[in-house]
Amino acid sequence: MLELLSPAGDLECLMSAVDYGCDAVYLGSTMFGMRAGAAKFDPETLRNGVEYAHAKGARVYLTCNTVPSNDEIELLPEFIKTAYDCGIDAAIVSDIGCIALIKRTVPDLEIHVSTQAGVVNYVTANELYKMGAKRVVLAREVDIENIKRIRDNIPEDMDIEVFVHGAMCVSFSGRCLLSAFMTGRNANKGECAQPCRWKYHLVEEKRPGDYYELSEGDGGSYILNAKDMCMIEHLKELKDAGVTSFKIEGRAKSAYYTATVTNAYRAALDAVKNGEPIPKWAVDEVYKVSHRQYCTGFYFNKDDANQYYENSGYIRECDFVGVIDSCENGRVNITQRNYFTVHDDLEVLSPGKTPVKLDIPYLINSKGEQTEIANRATEKMYFDYPVSFPPHSIIRKPLSKK
Repeated sequence: MLELLSPAGDLECLMSAVDYGCDAVYLGSTMFGMRAGAAKFDPETLRNGVEYAHAKGARVYLTCNTVPSNDEIELLPEFIKTAYDCGIDAAIVSDIGCIALIKRTVPDLEIHVSTQAGVVNYVTANELYKMGAKRVVLAREVDIENIKRIRDNIPEDMDIEVFVHGAMCVSFSGRCLLSAFMTGRNANKGECAQPCRWKYHLVEEKRPGDYYELSEGDGGSYILNAKDMCMIEHLKELKDAGVTSFKIEGRAKSAYYTATVTNAYRAALDAVKNGEPIPKWAVDEVYKVSHRQYCTGFYFNKDDANQYYENSGYIRECDFVGVIDSCENGRVNITQRNYFTVHDDLEVLSPGKTPVKLDIPYLINSKGEQTEIANRATEKMYFDYPVSFPPHSIIRKPLSKK
């Protein structure tokens, strides 16, 4: 079975990922996760999220992939027991001490070895299997030919998981010291300040104050700046190489990002399963979320294509403007998320569907007044419409290209 694995930074993102077709989600709780800003799942929220996912046939994986100190690792047994009692299906772990401790504490819990462990060969994968690992998340630096070699030389019941979409760390498998050194925020504890996205100039030590750009480009040079990965058109190559789980990066991203990218990759992966071409609309969808320039990472061993020197900013082609809460007797109830008017070109994205145009005749605001403008954050509104949409459908506004 091929698995689509989506990120969940909070409960809303988890619900979006599940509704839009993922087979599993990965998330962080209050400790041991590599995204401190996405550690939104306390025990109660985690239990609710697991129940929601399991009710719809999706699994839940908990990240425990930081590099813990002596004091921190002593807290791991109680932490993992609590998570296990909440019903998680696996723990994503990078530290070998954590692997051993988790296996002793909850022997039945699946262990997935994190990309933070930097696994790039089958010898390491086999040793981790002996320690109890069910799955290995390969380092992003592994190309397709070496994925095949790893697959051919590890046990059949050991899964291979790889990232297929999202941001890439400029350091080897995320083992970066820049953030801790420059800001005191430790990337290996989920607190990365992303100094690789900052502007840099060259200064010669005998000419202080004279700044030299390191490469041509407006506004400075981004010498460490990686493009985003996008493998939506190459899922078949990964499947043929032996990949089991296809992972989307983005626990710090919005529910809109999670829903849109999950929906696109669901359609693409289903096409691969059925031996069909990947739908063009699915490829187009990944450009409708905020992203940097896309590349295929290291999978085809084209290292020179992965750095983008002129800009560290995001490209945005759509605004996420609303969520459809329900449709009843021709009335569409929505929650506003960003400014829009009834005169805008709008479209709706529903789970498992292609986007469709939306022509809103008028809006009724929370005061019962008819209006043409939605300009109050998270206001509940409605309009009459001849077509119904499922709950959690997304309303968005394509932006004009300059």
